[in-house]
Amino acid sequence: MTADGLFRGPYAEIARWLAATPRDALERRRHEAELLFKRIGITFAVYGEGGDPERLIPFDIIPRILARSEWEALSRGLVQRVKALNMFLLDVYGAQEILKAGRVPAALIQGNEAFRPEMKGFVPPGGVYTHIAGIDVVRTDTNDFWVLEDNCRTPSGVSYMLEGREAMLRLFPGLCASHHIAPVSHYPEELLETLKSVAPANCRGLPRVAILTPGSFNSAYYEHCFLADEMGVEVVEGPDLFVEDDVVFMKTTTGPQRVDVIYRRIDDDYLDPKVFRPESVLGVPGLMAAYKAGNVALANAPGAGIADDKAIYPYVPEMVRFYLGEEPLLSNVPTYLCERADDRAYVLEHLHELVVKLTHGSGGYGMLVGPHSTAEQRAEFAARIKAKPAEYIAQPTLALSTVPTLVDQGIAPRHVDLRPFVLCGKEVRIVPGGLTRVALREGSLVVNSSQGGGTKDTWVLEDDPADIARSSTASQGQSQC
Repeated sequence: MTADGLFRGPYAEIARWLAATPRDALERRRHEAELLFKRIGITFAVYGEGGDPERLIPFDIIPRILARSEWEALSRGLVQRVKALNMFLLDVYGAQEILKAGRVPAALIQGNEAFRPEMKGFVPPGGVYTHIAGIDVVRTDTNDFWVLEDNCRTPSGVSYMLEGREAMLRLFPGLCASHHIAPVSHYPEELLETLKSVAPANCRGLPRVAILTPGSFNSAYYEHCFLADEMGVEVVEGPDLFVEDDVVFMKTTTGPQRVDVIYRRIDDDYLDPKVFRPESVLGVPGLMAAYKAGNVALANAPGAGIADDKAIYPYVPEMVRFYLGEEPLLSNVPTYLCERADDRAYVLEHLHELVVKLTHGSGGYGMLVGPHSTAEQRAEFAARIKAKPAEYIAQPTLALSTVPTLVDQGIAPRHVDLRPFVLCGKEVRIVPGGLTRVALREGSLVVNSSQGGGTKDTWVLEDDPADIARSSTASQGQSQC
């Protein structure tokens, strides 16, 4: 919000609003936001903690703001990165030129559980593997954005981006009207157009799209239903679909209807019991045969997870150079692969200052934040790394940017990241902004909802106010609550 003791231009109006709004008024609005999200039914399931796993994700009412020029620079880097990731996936399941050239070690692919041999030699409709990508980005300085990780399988969170904006428009119409905020409400339309654009060659007429969910016990089930409703398509579970003559049909009250594009929100392992886990009751028997016969498109494609494997992550900048002949516009966080002897030795000596993650982990689980860890925790992770080094990577802790956040003690700085959602079909689409996740615990760097994180609305301003607008001393203004 500030730089060198001055308010940055994009935050000038927010600064006036916060200075003019009493604390109790902010608290009332925070309570109203919580009631609104309860009425809507936005919940996130957290497993393994006993009791009712369903809970609200805390929503902070102070928006996170990006100037248009900041967003334009960031979005160019995101588009470049997702193009390279898709080209890597097409190549690694095809000619494997990047492996032959030695730019990515073949050993990281062979035997990797995220690599699906069933996809070798197959080109998905439109040549696209990851149609919906969630790229997690952190900021360390005014002009420095770093990619923390890529999510190329089934990234979630877009419903919180959309509902967060709707909540802000309801609760703070005056504040929103005083800013020229780029809209995000057209995301479902962009998603639907992206999915339709990759309909298989054998599609007859207008493509019929459906969302395949594992069901109401999934942590993101609300989002599955929300997106289906917004797009005007059906949300289905495995038993709602069947395959006949390599064509996928949906059971309806008026008889079977052919499905051309499936936005699947279930893991590869459970997609088709004839190909993957035979005990799966979440998938559709024969789905992969229909896919390979060119009768249905799957988004994201099976096997896309090899591109967001944390052991592959260090090589994404090289993918940009190899496939696009360009220098990466976004930087990677330096990463140590514990399966390398030199890297492992360094990590074990510097556990107190590094973040250690599971190679195949997600949701903030199985992670050690060295600076905030105990000696006992570090000893435990050292033993884990020595036992299974290939399962761990490590990264330095970055000086993440903070944004003003309303907490019990008042307004305080909290660390954030940003997950923009990049859509890739016949063209690459991206709505301005994304999901800002905030670490609500003081000093915490873990923003995941499963670890106590919250969300914020992300505003990309259509205009481009001056970088530094006014003194950070409290300015006067009228409350817009």
